[in-house]
Amino acid sequence: MKRKRRQLSPFSLSFLDIMFCGFGAVVLLVLVLDHDTLRASGESFADLRGEIVGLEREVLVGDKKLASIRSDVAAGSEELAKAAAETDRAQRRIAEVEEELSQRRRQTLATRADIKQLRSDLKTAEAQKKRLGAPIAGNRDGGGKVHSFAGEGDRQYLTGLKMGGKRILILVDASASMLDETIVNVIRRRNMDAARKIEAPKWKRTLATVEWLVSNLPVTARFQIYTFNTRAAAVSGSTSPSWLQASSAKQVAAALESLSHVVPSGGTSLYRAYASVRGLVPRPDNIFLITDGLPTQGRAKPSSTTVSAAQRMQLFESAQPLLPAGVPVNVILLPMEGDMPAAAAYWKLALDTHGSFLTPARDWP
Repeated sequence: MKRKRRQLSPFSLSFLDIMFCGFGAVVLLVLVLDHDTLRASGESFADLRGEIVGLEREVLVGDKKLASIRSDVAAGSEELAKAAAETDRAQRRIAEVEEELSQRRRQTLATRADIKQLRSDLKTAEAQKKRLGAPIAGNRDGGGKVHSFAGEGDRQYLTGLKMGGKRILILVDASASMLDETIVNVIRRRNMDAARKIEAPKWKRTLATVEWLVSNLPVTARFQIYTFNTRAAAVSGSTSPSWLQASSAKQVAAALESLSHVVPSGGTSLYRAYASVRGLVPRPDNIFLITDGLPTQGRAKPSSTTVSAAQRMQLFESAQPLLPAGVPVNVILLPMEGDMPAAAAYWKLALDTHGSFLTPARDWP
Protein backbone atom coordinates (compact mmCIF):
# COMPACT_ATOMS: atom_id res chain seq x y z
CA MET A 1 0.00 0.00 0.00
CA LYS A 2 1.45 3.26 -1.08
CA ARG A 3 2.27 5.61 1.87
CA LYS A 4 0.62 8.97 1.72
CA ARG A 5 3.09 11.95 1.38
CA ARG A 6 3.14 14.16 4.50
CA GLN A 7 2.19 17.77 3.84
CA LEU A 8 4.63 20.66 4.69
CA SER A 9 3.45 22.79 7.61
CA PRO A 10 4.80 26.25 8.27
CA PHE A 11 4.96 25.32 11.89
CA SER A 12 7.07 22.32 11.44
CA LEU A 13 10.32 21.95 13.30
CA SER A 14 12.52 22.56 10.29
CA PHE A 15 10.81 25.74 9.44
CA LEU A 16 11.09 26.97 12.99
CA ASP A 17 14.77 26.11 13.03
CA ILE A 18 15.30 28.10 9.90
CA MET A 19 13.40 31.03 11.32
CA PHE A 20 15.27 30.96 14.57
CA CYS A 21 18.58 30.67 12.81
CA GLY A 22 17.74 33.71 10.73
CA PHE A 23 16.61 35.60 13.77
CA GLY A 24 19.80 34.66 15.61
CA ALA A 25 21.83 35.84 12.66
CA VAL A 26 20.01 39.13 12.71
CA VAL A 27 20.52 39.46 16.47
CA LEU A 28 24.18 38.61 16.12
CA LEU A 29 24.54 41.17 13.36
CA VAL A 30 22.81 43.76 15.52
CA LEU A 31 25.07 42.96 18.47
CA VAL A 32 28.18 43.21 16.32
CA LEU A 33 27.07 46.48 14.82
CA ASP A 34 26.07 47.97 18.28
CA HIS A 35 29.45 46.98 19.77
CA ASP A 36 31.30 48.82 17.02
CA THR A 37 29.06 51.85 17.51
CA LEU A 38 29.61 51.84 21.28
CA ARG A 39 33.34 51.50 20.85
CA ALA A 40 33.42 54.37 18.34
CA SER A 41 31.25 56.44 20.67
CA GLY A 42 33.59 55.66 23.60
CA GLU A 43 36.61 56.63 21.61
CA SER A 44 34.90 59.85 20.47
CA PHE A 45 33.88 60.60 24.08
CA ALA A 46 37.42 60.03 25.30
CA ASP A 47 38.73 62.41 22.65
CA LEU A 48 36.17 65.03 23.62
CA ARG A 49 37.02 64.53 27.30
CA GLY A 50 40.68 65.11 26.56
CA GLU A 51 39.88 68.26 24.62
CA ILE A 52 37.72 69.52 27.51
CA VAL A 53 40.53 68.90 30.02
CA GLY A 54 42.96 70.73 27.74
CA LEU A 55 40.56 73.63 27.36
CA GLU A 56 40.07 73.79 31.15
CA ARG A 57 43.83 73.95 31.63
CA GLU A 58 44.08 76.72 29.06
CA VAL A 59 41.29 78.58 30.89
CA LEU A 60 43.20 78.28 34.21
CA VAL A 61 46.39 79.53 32.58
CA GLY A 62 44.43 82.39 31.00
CA ASP A 63 42.90 83.29 34.37
CA LYS A 64 46.36 83.43 35.95
CA LYS A 65 47.67 85.59 33.13
CA LEU A 66 44.61 87.83 33.42
CA ALA A 67 45.15 88.21 37.18
CA SER A 68 48.82 89.04 36.58
CA ILE A 69 47.87 91.59 33.92
CA ARG A 70 45.32 93.17 36.27
CA SER A 71 47.96 93.35 39.03
CA ASP A 72 50.41 94.97 36.63
CA VAL A 73 47.75 97.44 35.55
CA ALA A 74 46.99 98.33 39.19
CA ALA A 75 50.70 98.76 39.97
CA GLY A 76 51.09 100.85 36.86
CA SER A 77 48.15 103.04 37.88
CA GLU A 78 49.67 103.52 41.34
CA GLU A 79 53.06 104.41 39.86
CA LEU A 80 51.33 106.80 37.48
CA ALA A 81 49.55 108.49 40.40
CA LYS A 82 52.85 108.79 42.29
CA ALA A 83 54.55 110.19 39.21
CA ALA A 84 51.73 112.72 38.81
CA ALA A 85 52.09 113.76 42.48
CA GLU A 86 55.86 114.09 42.09
CA THR A 87 55.31 116.16 38.98
CA ASP A 88 52.94 118.47 40.85
CA ARG A 89 55.43 118.87 43.70
CA ALA A 90 58.24 119.52 41.25
CA GLN A 91 56.16 122.13 39.45
CA ARG A 92 55.30 123.84 42.75
CA ARG A 93 58.97 123.78 43.79
CA ILE A 94 59.96 125.22 40.40
CA ALA A 95 57.43 128.00 40.90
CA GLU A 96 58.79 128.70 44.41
CA VAL A 97 62.38 128.75 43.15
CA GLU A 98 61.42 131.06 40.31
CA GLU A 99 59.67 133.37 42.77
CA GLU A 100 62.67 133.29 45.12
CA LEU A 101 64.99 133.96 42.20
CA SER A 102 62.82 136.87 41.14
CA GLN A 103 62.93 138.29 44.67
CA ARG A 104 66.70 137.93 44.82
CA ARG A 105 67.01 139.68 41.49
CA ARG A 106 64.90 142.54 42.82
CA GLN A 107 67.02 142.62 45.97
CA THR A 108 70.17 142.63 43.87
CA LEU A 109 68.88 145.56 41.88
CA ALA A 110 67.97 147.36 45.10
CA THR A 111 71.41 146.57 46.55
CA ARG A 112 73.10 147.93 43.46
CA ALA A 113 71.05 151.08 43.78
CA ASP A 114 72.02 151.35 47.45
CA ILE A 115 75.69 150.86 46.56
CA LYS A 116 75.49 153.62 43.99
CA GLN A 117 73.81 155.86 46.56
CA LEU A 118 76.47 155.03 49.15
CA ARG A 119 79.23 155.78 46.69
CA SER A 120 77.61 159.09 45.93
CA ASP A 121 77.26 159.83 49.65
CA LEU A 122 80.88 158.86 50.19
CA LYS A 123 82.04 161.23 47.48
CA THR A 124 79.93 163.98 49.03
CA ALA A 125 81.37 163.25 52.48
CA GLU A 126 84.92 163.30 51.13
CA ALA A 127 84.23 166.61 49.46
CA GLN A 128 82.88 168.02 52.73
CA LYS A 129 85.89 166.67 54.58
CA LYS A 130 88.22 168.46 52.20
CA ARG A 131 86.29 171.66 52.66
CA LEU A 132 86.35 171.42 56.43
CA GLY A 133 90.07 170.67 56.47
CA ALA A 134 92.16 167.97 58.17
CA PRO A 135 91.05 166.57 61.56
CA ILE A 136 92.71 167.70 64.73
CA ALA A 137 95.83 165.66 65.53
CA GLY A 138 95.52 163.35 68.50
CA ASN A 139 94.83 159.81 69.54
CA ARG A 140 92.71 158.70 66.59
CA ASP A 141 92.39 155.09 67.80
CA GLY A 142 91.01 155.76 71.24
CA GLY A 143 89.84 159.34 71.13
CA GLY A 144 86.29 158.38 70.17
CA LYS A 145 85.88 155.71 72.87
CA VAL A 146 84.74 156.18 76.47
CA HIS A 147 87.16 153.55 77.78
CA SER A 148 90.21 151.87 76.27
CA PHE A 149 90.19 148.08 76.08
CA ALA A 150 92.85 145.69 74.79
CA GLY A 151 91.83 142.07 74.57
CA GLU A 152 94.16 139.07 74.49
CA GLY A 153 92.61 137.46 71.39
CA ASP A 154 94.11 137.83 67.94
CA ARG A 155 90.80 138.07 66.07
CA GLN A 156 88.91 141.01 64.65
CA TYR A 157 85.18 140.50 65.03
CA LEU A 158 82.24 141.81 63.09
CA THR A 159 79.75 141.26 65.89
CA GLY A 160 76.68 142.95 64.44
CA LEU A 161 75.80 144.29 67.90
CA LYS A 162 73.80 147.49 67.86
CA MET A 163 75.94 149.80 70.01
CA GLY A 164 73.82 152.91 69.47
CA GLY A 165 71.28 154.46 71.76
CA LYS A 166 70.90 157.34 74.19
CA ARG A 167 70.30 155.17 77.28
CA ILE A 168 71.96 151.75 77.24
CA LEU A 169 71.34 149.12 79.91
CA ILE A 170 73.71 146.16 80.39
CA LEU A 171 72.15 143.19 82.22
CA VAL A 172 74.75 140.74 83.52
CA ASP A 173 73.83 137.24 84.69
CA ALA A 174 75.63 136.74 88.03
CA SER A 175 74.20 133.34 88.94
CA ALA A 176 76.33 130.38 90.02
CA SER A 177 76.23 128.88 86.53
CA MET A 178 78.43 131.76 85.32
CA LEU A 179 81.35 130.13 87.15
CA ASP A 180 81.95 127.46 84.49
CA GLU A 181 80.63 125.83 81.32
CA THR A 182 79.99 122.35 82.80
CA ILE A 183 77.62 121.39 85.59
CA VAL A 184 80.27 119.41 87.44
CA ASN A 185 82.71 122.32 87.53
CA VAL A 186 79.94 124.74 88.51
CA ILE A 187 79.17 122.58 91.54
CA ARG A 188 82.87 122.34 92.36
CA ARG A 189 83.52 126.09 92.04
CA ARG A 190 80.33 126.96 93.89
CA ASN A 191 81.88 125.55 97.07
CA MET A 192 85.08 127.64 96.74
CA ASP A 193 85.75 130.93 98.52
CA ALA A 194 84.71 134.27 97.00
CA ALA A 195 88.20 135.17 95.75
CA ARG A 196 88.50 131.96 93.72
CA LYS A 197 84.97 132.38 92.35
CA ILE A 198 85.83 135.82 91.00
CA GLU A 199 88.86 134.32 89.25
CA ALA A 200 86.77 131.66 87.45
CA PRO A 201 87.61 131.80 83.71
CA LYS A 202 84.00 132.04 82.56
CA TRP A 203 83.24 134.90 84.96
CA LYS A 204 86.40 136.73 83.89
CA ARG A 205 85.21 136.41 80.27
CA THR A 206 81.90 137.94 81.37
CA LEU A 207 83.66 140.91 82.99
CA ALA A 208 85.82 141.38 79.88
CA THR A 209 82.68 141.33 77.72
CA VAL A 210 81.09 144.08 79.81
CA GLU A 211 84.28 146.12 79.64
CA TRP A 212 84.34 145.71 75.85
CA LEU A 213 80.72 146.87 75.60
CA VAL A 214 81.35 149.91 77.77
CA SER A 215 84.47 150.74 75.74
CA ASN A 216 82.39 150.85 72.55
CA LEU A 217 79.49 152.92 73.86
CA PRO A 218 78.78 156.21 72.09
CA VAL A 219 80.41 159.09 73.98
CA THR A 220 77.11 160.95 74.09
CA ALA A 221 75.20 158.01 75.58
CA ARG A 222 74.19 157.29 79.15
CA PHE A 223 74.43 153.78 80.56
CA GLN A 224 73.80 151.56 83.56
CA ILE A 225 75.01 148.07 84.56
CA TYR A 226 72.76 145.66 86.44
CA THR A 227 73.66 142.21 87.76
CA PHE A 228 70.97 139.63 88.41
CA ASN A 229 70.58 136.15 89.88
CA THR A 230 67.60 135.63 92.19
CA ARG A 231 67.60 139.43 92.60
CA ALA A 232 68.64 142.35 90.42
CA ALA A 233 70.62 145.42 91.40
CA ALA A 234 72.76 148.14 89.89
CA VAL A 235 76.52 147.71 90.36
CA SER A 236 76.59 151.19 91.89
CA GLY A 237 74.65 149.80 94.86
CA SER A 238 72.15 152.65 94.92
CA THR A 239 68.52 151.74 95.68
CA SER A 240 67.32 154.27 93.09
CA PRO A 241 70.07 154.22 90.47
CA SER A 242 70.25 156.90 87.83
CA TRP A 243 71.84 156.85 84.43
CA LEU A 244 75.63 157.18 84.27
CA GLN A 245 77.42 159.35 81.74
CA ALA A 246 79.47 157.40 79.19
CA SER A 247 81.58 160.50 78.69
CA SER A 248 82.62 160.48 82.36
CA ALA A 249 85.78 158.40 82.76
CA LYS A 250 85.28 158.48 86.54
CA GLN A 251 81.78 157.00 86.40
CA VAL A 252 82.83 154.38 83.86
CA ALA A 253 85.80 153.27 85.95
CA ALA A 254 83.70 153.18 89.14
CA ALA A 255 81.01 151.01 87.51
CA LEU A 256 83.56 148.52 86.15
CA GLU A 257 85.37 148.42 89.49
CA SER A 258 82.13 147.65 91.34
CA LEU A 259 81.31 144.89 88.85
CA SER A 260 84.72 143.28 89.39
CA HIS A 261 83.81 142.61 93.05
CA VAL A 262 80.53 140.82 92.29
CA VAL A 263 80.62 137.10 93.25
CA PRO A 264 78.42 134.80 91.10
CA SER A 265 75.94 132.81 93.20
CA GLY A 266 72.36 131.56 93.35
CA GLY A 267 69.86 130.81 90.63
CA THR A 268 68.75 132.80 87.59
CA SER A 269 65.59 134.94 87.44
CA LEU A 270 64.90 136.80 84.23
CA TYR A 271 61.75 138.08 85.90
CA ARG A 272 63.87 140.05 88.38
CA ALA A 273 66.20 141.25 85.64
CA TYR A 274 63.38 142.53 83.44
CA ALA A 275 61.50 144.01 86.40
CA SER A 276 64.56 146.12 87.26
CA VAL A 277 64.27 147.83 83.88
CA ARG A 278 61.10 149.53 85.04
CA GLY A 279 63.00 151.24 87.84
CA LEU A 280 65.02 153.28 85.37
CA VAL A 281 63.54 156.63 84.38
CA PRO A 282 63.54 157.38 81.55
CA ARG A 283 63.49 153.85 80.26
CA PRO A 284 66.41 152.42 78.24
CA ASP A 285 66.33 152.46 74.45
CA ASN A 286 68.90 149.64 74.04
CA ILE A 287 69.54 146.58 76.23
CA PHE A 288 72.49 144.19 76.31
CA LEU A 289 71.78 140.86 78.03
CA ILE A 290 74.78 138.69 78.98
CA THR A 291 73.74 135.25 80.19
CA ASP A 292 74.44 131.54 79.76
CA GLY A 293 71.05 129.82 79.71
CA LEU A 294 67.37 129.72 80.53
CA PRO A 295 66.18 130.92 83.96
CA THR A 296 65.76 128.55 86.90
CA GLN A 297 63.13 130.55 88.77
CA GLY A 298 60.60 133.29 88.25
CA ARG A 299 59.28 135.85 90.69
CA ALA A 300 59.68 133.45 93.60
CA LYS A 301 61.90 130.50 94.41
CA PRO A 302 60.55 127.19 93.07
CA SER A 303 59.16 124.68 95.54
CA SER A 304 61.21 121.77 94.17
CA THR A 305 64.99 121.48 94.11
CA THR A 306 65.08 120.63 90.40
CA VAL A 307 63.61 122.47 87.41
CA SER A 308 62.88 120.66 84.15
CA ALA A 309 63.72 122.03 80.70
CA ALA A 310 60.02 122.63 79.98
CA GLN A 311 59.62 124.56 83.24
CA ARG A 312 62.68 126.70 82.44
CA MET A 313 61.25 127.53 79.03
CA GLN A 314 57.98 128.47 80.68
CA LEU A 315 59.84 130.75 83.12
CA PHE A 316 61.63 132.34 80.17
CA GLU A 317 58.38 133.03 78.31
CA SER A 318 56.52 134.31 81.39
CA ALA A 319 59.21 136.98 81.95
CA GLN A 320 58.98 138.46 78.44
CA PRO A 321 55.92 140.71 79.07
CA LEU A 322 58.01 142.70 81.59
CA LEU A 323 60.30 143.99 78.84
CA PRO A 324 59.42 147.49 77.63
CA ALA A 325 57.92 147.49 74.16
CA GLY A 326 60.01 148.70 71.27
CA VAL A 327 63.37 148.31 73.01
CA PRO A 328 65.90 146.05 71.20
CA VAL A 329 67.49 143.32 73.31
CA ASN A 330 71.00 142.31 72.20
CA VAL A 331 71.88 138.90 73.63
CA ILE A 332 75.42 137.68 74.28
CA LEU A 333 75.08 134.00 75.16
CA LEU A 334 77.90 132.10 76.87
CA PRO A 335 76.59 128.54 76.39
CA MET A 336 76.07 126.20 79.31
CA GLU A 337 76.38 122.41 79.13
CA GLY A 338 73.05 120.66 78.55
CA ASP A 339 71.02 123.85 77.94
CA MET A 340 70.51 123.43 74.20
CA PRO A 341 67.08 125.17 73.95
CA ALA A 342 68.61 128.40 75.31
CA ALA A 343 70.24 129.40 72.02
CA ALA A 344 66.98 129.15 70.05
CA ALA A 345 65.00 130.97 72.75
CA TYR A 346 67.40 133.90 73.06
CA TRP A 347 67.87 134.09 69.29
CA LYS A 348 64.10 134.48 68.92
CA LEU A 349 64.08 137.12 71.68
CA ALA A 350 66.70 139.15 69.81
CA LEU A 351 64.84 138.67 66.53
CA ASP A 352 61.45 139.69 67.97
CA THR A 353 62.86 142.83 69.60
CA HIS A 354 64.99 143.79 66.54
CA GLY A 355 68.18 143.24 68.51
CA SER A 356 71.27 141.11 67.87
CA PHE A 357 72.35 137.66 69.01
CA LEU A 358 75.97 136.65 69.59
CA THR A 359 77.59 133.48 70.89
CA PRO A 360 81.25 134.49 71.08
CA ALA A 361 84.36 132.32 70.88
CA ARG A 362 86.30 131.60 74.07
CA ASP A 363 89.02 134.13 73.22
CA TRP A 364 86.54 136.99 72.73
CA PRO A 365 86.75 139.84 73.41
